[in-house]
Amino acid sequence: MFLGEYEHSLDSKNRIIIPSKFREELGNKFILTKGLDSCLYAFPLCEWHLLEEKLKKLPLTNKNARVFVRFFFSGANEMEPDKQGRILIPQTLLEYAAINKEIVSIGVSSRIEIWSKENWIEYNNLNINFDNIAEQMNELGI
Repeated sequence: MFLGEYEHSLDSKNRIIIPSKFREELGNKFILTKGLDSCLYAFPLCEWHLLEEKLKKLPLTNKNARVFVRFFFSGANEMEPDKQGRILIPQTLLEYAAINKEIVSIGVSSRIEIWSKENWIEYNNLNINFDNIAEQMNELGI
């Protein structure tokens, strides 16, 4: 399980260091793709395959399903960290997530989210009512 929040920077070659607490669970290869809320998602291969199987079951006749599947797969890249735990983020993903320099990586159970620091700060200042969300999750049986 991925937990925690870590701040770091993009280097001059568009590389980031994967926090050491995340490296072992991510494995030697993992998938990096566009995420929701203008961040990037990093999935261990086993989690990516579970998501892939769910997405394969969506009907091709449903336009929203096609859009959603396209969104995740078009941005997907297999990553292999170097010996220092760094990965090179493709330019298209940097642009999608508005990553320029400062980054925040957060653990979200089965995945990592990589945010531009500015977007992460903005997201946290949205005055989200977590009490209402918790009530809705309770209604869903969570």
